[in-house]
Amino acid sequence: MEMGAPGAPPFLVVRNIAKTFGGAKALRNASLDIIAGEVHGLVGANGAGKSTLIRILAGLNHPDQGSIEIDGQTAAVETPHRATALGMSFIHQELAFIPGMTVLQNIMLGVPKRSRFGLTDWAAIAREVEPIARRVGITASLNASVKGLSTAENWLINICRALVRKSRLIVMDEPTASLSAAEAEKLFMIIKDLSASGVAVLYVSHRLDEILKLCDRVSVLRDGSSVAEFTRAGLSRRALVEAIVGGDTAGGDSRPDYVPQNHEVVLRVRNLARLPKVRGVSFELRQGEVLGIGGLVGAGRSELARLIYGADRPDSGSMIFRGKAYAPKSPQAAVAAGIGLVPEERRTEGLFLTKSVAFNLGLVNLDKLVLGRRVPLLSRKAQSSLARETMKLLSIKTASADSPVGRLSGGNQQKVVIGRWLQRAPHMLILDEPTRGVDIGARAEIHRQIRELAAAGMAVLVISSEPDELPDLCDRVLVMAEGLVVREMSGASMSRSAIVEASYGERGH
Repeated sequence: MEMGAPGAPPFLVVRNIAKTFGGAKALRNASLDIIAGEVHGLVGANGAGKSTLIRILAGLNHPDQGSIEIDGQTAAVETPHRATALGMSFIHQELAFIPGMTVLQNIMLGVPKRSRFGLTDWAAIAREVEPIARRVGITASLNASVKGLSTAENWLINICRALVRKSRLIVMDEPTASLSAAEAEKLFMIIKDLSASGVAVLYVSHRLDEILKLCDRVSVLRDGSSVAEFTRAGLSRRALVEAIVGGDTAGGDSRPDYVPQNHEVVLRVRNLARLPKVRGVSFELRQGEVLGIGGLVGAGRSELARLIYGADRPDSGSMIFRGKAYAPKSPQAAVAAGIGLVPEERRTEGLFLTKSVAFNLGLVNLDKLVLGRRVPLLSRKAQSSLARETMKLLSIKTASADSPVGRLSGGNQQKVVIGRWLQRAPHMLILDEPTRGVDIGARAEIHRQIRELAAAGMAVLVISSEPDELPDLCDRVLVMAEGLVVREMSGASMSRSAIVEASYGERGH
């Protein structure tokens, strides 16, 4: 690969970038340098700060501190247009193209166009673009509509656009997430060709096998900070996993099995699928068990929860709940059967922020709060009593049960969402990211309550992106990748490093 000339400054240098959103530090101390002609990998767990760093380079967000240099000169990237002018192109997971336009028109989006007599000279533009399009492997006619083209073909269009712009750095965010193995191999060949011609590629991916195969150097982000950089000579899967999780992969906190194998199976799932996110999942959940589901964002975990809860309908597969065939047509049917859900997005999907704590706690318990049958009336006394009981049980900190739930801290809001199900006492409870955005004290209280629910006989399904959380909390863990369960672990085999390594598994599982 034709790397930059010896002694020449890197094309891009990022130093000590920090960025805060609403009090949450997305980046603390991120640094990175990229040399012309290299393929540079960027990895990190969910929430490590990769997307924020990319958005800063693209001019979509502005750093609170730190510096960016291009060719040794300090550069301010105020806008996406400025990022383009500095020689950087970005291909995000959500590809930028307009279905109603032709291949050529999409390639030329945002690119100054040759004109003749005041009109765009598309014929001349096509002659210039044609060799570049063929170089990256575009086989469709430049005059064809992009409507109906595959994701792989649209990736090629975005790469061609970057080359037409004469970009010196192309940032690719999860480029193979929606590609087949054959399409991914074709992309790898194009990346190697770009590198050989002096174009640098920043390759952002959760797939460590691709990182190991492609990259000359790899930078690792953890909790918003740069924690490691590897050259090709020092690259290994174990070294990357250790840097990502922040510890030795040989060990990790694990817990014994709490649930005897002879406990009743509460939920049996067989080959459940809703393409493309869930592609044939099977597992059993027993009474009194806390079963964790790990994996990366996009692995299909939340989509699986929605199928179980009746929010979506499966394409195929079956479920048996408490010994009977179970195919809920709605969340209401799931609740009636005895299943509860604490959603991932509590503020948008789990709470009415302007309503009181008491109102939110009573949402799934209205049958306990209503007086009369012919003309049902809400018992304010019963609602207040239920709220006070739940607030005491979970140590929900608020001035009053009548306070708007939107004024509570994140941890207390999450306790409200969980607390409403404590009073309902379902046979099974699904918790999607139960401790996201809560402090360490609230996390410990939520974990304690989940274990108490299981000890009382409830079956609990916990989805979490935090590798540390699942071994601390769960009896067993299933790891999902690309819509499939790729590993099951329990007891001594259940550790944060094992979960991370399975999450970053190779293609083709």
